[in-house]
Amino acid sequence: MHEAPPTPSPTSPAAPAEPLSHGLKQRHLTMLGLGGVIGAGLFVGSGAGIAVAGPAIVVSYLIAGALAMLVMRMLGEMSAAMPASGSFSVHAERALGRWAGFSVGWLYWFLLVVVLAVEATAAAQIAHGWVPGVEPWAWVLLFMVVFTVANLTAVKNFGEFEFWFASLKVGAIVVFLVLGGLAVFGLLPDTAPVGMTNLTGQGGFLPNGWSGVVSGVLTVVFAFGGLEVVTIAAAETDDPARAVGRAVRSAVVRILFFYVGSMLVIVTVLPWTAQQAGLSPYVKVLDAIGVPSAGQIMNIVVFVALLSALNANLYGSSRMIFSLAERGEAPRGLLKVSGGGEGSSGQPGGVPRRAVLASVAFGFVSVLLNLLWPDTVFLYMLNSVGAVLLFVWALIAASQLRLRARLEQEAPDALALRMWWFPYLTWVTLAGLLGVLLLMLTDDAARPQVLWSAGATALVLLVAVGREWRERRARRDPAALTDR
Repeated sequence: MHEAPPTPSPTSPAAPAEPLSHGLKQRHLTMLGLGGVIGAGLFVGSGAGIAVAGPAIVVSYLIAGALAMLVMRMLGEMSAAMPASGSFSVHAERALGRWAGFSVGWLYWFLLVVVLAVEATAAAQIAHGWVPGVEPWAWVLLFMVVFTVANLTAVKNFGEFEFWFASLKVGAIVVFLVLGGLAVFGLLPDTAPVGMTNLTGQGGFLPNGWSGVVSGVLTVVFAFGGLEVVTIAAAETDDPARAVGRAVRSAVVRILFFYVGSMLVIVTVLPWTAQQAGLSPYVKVLDAIGVPSAGQIMNIVVFVALLSALNANLYGSSRMIFSLAERGEAPRGLLKVSGGGEGSSGQPGGVPRRAVLASVAFGFVSVLLNLLWPDTVFLYMLNSVGAVLLFVWALIAASQLRLRARLEQEAPDALALRMWWFPYLTWVTLAGLLGVLLLMLTDDAARPQVLWSAGATALVLLVAVGREWRERRARRDPAALTDR
């Protein structure tokens, strides 16, 4: 039985140095922060939000984005003061106890490897449309192999993949905002100024009232998931504290601008009634302003976004399970790294290959379940992680409440990045997350996700508490377990 190590002080420099490499640069981390959260949820899923909220989807994105921005500010504060590959899992352990670090780490790992299957399958469907002769399962296999190899080599390969993927996504949104803005003012060929007609017509700015805004929040809040990977990746930079602070500062405001700006352009250029759930509102706008082959252009962007998310999720899951193993919460064999485990910035090693393979293995299982039983077995798995992101964010806020007070007493200089208006905004964030969960319970479509996710969380918590009970019993009476 693994002996529980003493929980380190939040500022303790005695925490063991991680044998991971330091191959990520500031440009990698900055673009990961900008592009890691821009995915198919924005390019395609936003249509469902517009369908329920109308032009007020802009307000829905502001509310959801504000929650995500506050969570990231808290996470950035803790990660700048205490950078670690396990990020919020390590913070939860230091703030609340081993049960919290164990629970949030395993839940987040499970979330990433399940969502990975959705991304691989969706990307395969797009590729199959381009090359019908190649079956979707073959595309899935190709994507998984390519990104597995990329993650098994030096971490800078992951950084380069994400840098260029994110650059393309950010570039696509910037072009969209420019073209949309020109269309609004009638500055494109064969276009007339749109004005505010589409914002105030078709039932007004709030066609479905504030209940539509709330429904929009439930639809779009999960699109902001993925920002957390920035703080995980920061541990593999030369200066983690400075790198994560800069990445968080630049990412949250710009992402909010991209999301809200895009929605404002969409609902201004076209009536909100022209949008449909499941269809990209970006394609409809580009078609309306005369961009040729708009559908294929957005297919390429969505394809890149899916592959980018797949790559980031594989990276994030491998580092999370590595961190769990480092703290004795996962099999110790996963701690083996390449290059002799030196992990210095001048060496190509320091890659947790066993952790990568463990995450890929479960990812392959998820993909297989998605291909064979998408409406039964895999649907239950997907529902079981549907609300996990909100649970993770809530634990981040709870951890920050505890650790901020300790840091101010023990090492105030470590607070290079501070949460605004502490502790009031932290409590507001917790209340907001609880409100979203309660609203999901009242929504017929979202309720199964909350219930299944709550069940999965309760199971992980039960395991965590059981482990702690057994270890305490073993320390009091070592013979109690060996006799059984």
